[in-house]
Amino acid sequence: MITTKLSKEIRISALKMTSLGGSSHIGSIFSIADILAVLYGQYLRFEAQQPFLESRDRFILSKGHAGAGVYAALAHSGFFNESLLKDHYQNGSIFSGHVSHKGVPGVEFSTGSLGHGLPVAVGMALASKLDNRSHHVVCLMSDGECDEGSNWEAFLLAAHHGLDNLTAIIDFNGLQSIKSTSNTLNLEPFNSKLKAFNWSVFEVDGHSHNEILQALEANSDGKPKLIIATTVKGKGVSFMENNVLWHYRSAKGDEFDRALEELENA
Repeated sequence: MITTKLSKEIRISALKMTSLGGSSHIGSIFSIADILAVLYGQYLRFEAQQPFLESRDRFILSKGHAGAGVYAALAHSGFFNESLLKDHYQNGSIFSGHVSHKGVPGVEFSTGSLGHGLPVAVGMALASKLDNRSHHVVCLMSDGECDEGSNWEAFLLAAHHGLDNLTAIIDFNGLQSIKSTSNTLNLEPFNSKLKAFNWSVFEVDGHSHNEILQALEANSDGKPKLIIATTVKGKGVSFMENNVLWHYRSAKGDEFDRALEELENA
């Protein structure tokens, strides 16, 4: 399957990028690699050589700290040459640590301060409706990010306007910057809350490409769609998985060699 190959490429490129630049958040990148692979490999409508094509789908990574994953996905999808990724997080590079649209083909919006992506995505989806356009808007968020009140205002607004051209995906890996989401600010019962906000809610294994695609393509009954994707932070490297240490850490030396070997042999 093309998306399986792409998810592997995203993880390997992101590991190399964050190690070279000394940036962090590799655990958060690995948890969304499969979601990004399905989005760019099978779901989103785009033309890599025409990144501003009006009919393109819009994708926003609200958890901007995982931006290296998006840069890798774009490079492997043909938006720019993969060799450019080596400049990630270097002085003067267009590839900043948190995802930036400035000078990067395929990035719609710069994010990093959590709670901004979904409100912007709602605005884009509403504008598309008002202009009678057919493109879809997808916003990938983190579970910890849902602590932000701005998201809940956006959840209300999207349902009020019946934005069935909007999909929000929650990377539900259960870990925030220093401890679990449940111990930081418990979101449960998350599914019930979003249904009460009048969203069409789906729960999937965030590492099952088939489940992710089926949810993306499912009918939302005239409502905005929310996909709760249960994931493993650091997915793909045994000593990173479910380890909050790898929220801020980048792999160096022996850690890098071990991680690369696991990913290449997967």
